Amino acid sequence: MIQITPYQPIYQQAIIDLILNIQQNEFNVPITLHDQPDLLIIPEFYCQRKGNFWLALDGDKLVGTIALIDIGDEMGALRKMFVHRDYRGKNVGVALFLLNTLLQHCQKSGFKSIYLGTNPRLQAAMRFYEKNGFSQLPLESLPPQYPRMQVDTVFYQYHLTL
Repeated sequence: MIQITPYQPIYQQAIIDLILNIQQNEFNVPITLHDQPDLLIIPEFYCQRKGNFWLALDGDKLVGTIALIDIGDEMGALRKMFVHRDYRGKNVGVALFLLNTLLQHCQKSGFKSIYLGTNPRLQAAMRFYEKNGFSQLPLESLPPQYPRMQVDTVFYQYHLTL
């Protein structure tokens, strides 16, 4: 049974391994740990103000992650959504479970908009976001404080309703 829990330091190396494996080996995205120093300081980077970092666990095995950065003005940035290949798909539902956890947190915390960036190589992720209420928008429409990663060239916004 999958459980979603806030970040726990005991999983830091497992988080790094999961994310880098998916980025580099599955999708050939040219990104390293050096390009993502936030993975070494998760509490300081993500768990500030109303932000958070969640883990999907199958027992004690890390199978997914999702993070939220509070970027101010009732806006958040969704980051680090990764699900182990054996746990993907609607039959398992880990991605939706993670996304719903983040969106419920945003709703309770008073966020009005969530933004995310992705890479066009991640077609299944793009379909997932679109199917779940995210709308694509041009780079120029992102708020100035949005923390853009260089590998991201496709951007989305989700409007929360009160």
